[in-house]
Amino acid sequence: MADTMTVLISGASGLIGTELTRQLESAGHTVLKLVRRATSKPDEFTWSPSAGILDYQLVDRVDAIINLSGASLSKLPWTPSYRRQILDSRVSATRTIVDAMHAASTPPRILLNGSAVGFYGDRPTETLTEDSPRGSGFLSDVVVAWEDEALKAPEGTRVVLLRTGVVVGPGGAMKPLLALTKFMLGSRLGNGGQIWPWISLHDEAAGIVHALTSSIEGPVNLTGPTPATSDRLTKYTAHDLGKPYRLAVPEIVIKTALGDAGQEMLLSSQDVTPAKLLADGFVFQNETVESAVDALLQNS
Repeated sequence: MADTMTVLISGASGLIGTELTRQLESAGHTVLKLVRRATSKPDEFTWSPSAGILDYQLVDRVDAIINLSGASLSKLPWTPSYRRQILDSRVSATRTIVDAMHAASTPPRILLNGSAVGFYGDRPTETLTEDSPRGSGFLSDVVVAWEDEALKAPEGTRVVLLRTGVVVGPGGAMKPLLALTKFMLGSRLGNGGQIWPWISLHDEAAGIVHALTSSIEGPVNLTGPTPATSDRLTKYTAHDLGKPYRLAVPEIVIKTALGDAGQEMLLSSQDVTPAKLLADGFVFQNETVESAVDALLQNS
């Protein structure tokens, strides 16, 4: 494999995509971006995942594709129509990319496709690796359908399924948490003992770069190397911001207000271990959730 590659990214303007682009370009790779609007830069190319439109000739030009497209899980509550959007946005984007790969005369050899630790469901008594079976729930159903589309890539393509946890960065799930904490409303969620599979934004992108340039394939857990409870994360965030941490939101309030989203996003316990990354020699920059929060606030 060449030292540098041409990489096509969907979702490049998002939280993860922006940091990933920065790291790839810093390493000398060429990044091309799929956008759903009129292009304004020479590295942008229009596509329409909902309509299944992607120029296969563009796909012929690249060495790898990284698909990070999908409606935000952090937009709450999950109404019936938004649940359909969460599923359809992921499946249609992945299907469109895979179809274009099949149409290309020389399809890229690598597909890194977004996925999520929601695959495992609520598993409070287990340590979960990439070999663990699927769990239950809406997110697990979404991830299975999403990954199934990616696995339809052309024969000979190395497919990596990026099972991402809670990204400790300036957006996503941390955005409302930071806002509430800054307004002195930092709160324990439920009993606070549920394990959140966190990862720093830097290590999320670095793990994807590692998967791109390595030979690993199949599901890869993008989570930090040491587990942390939700209370440990939220309490330390308040401490780092110099804000009080005296409130608690009971489980019944979260479930009543947010339904399945509250249960699956905030109350589920998942001790997800990045077994494949660690076995493959990946070194985390942020090994503890406190280090991840420090990095976030220092760069904010």
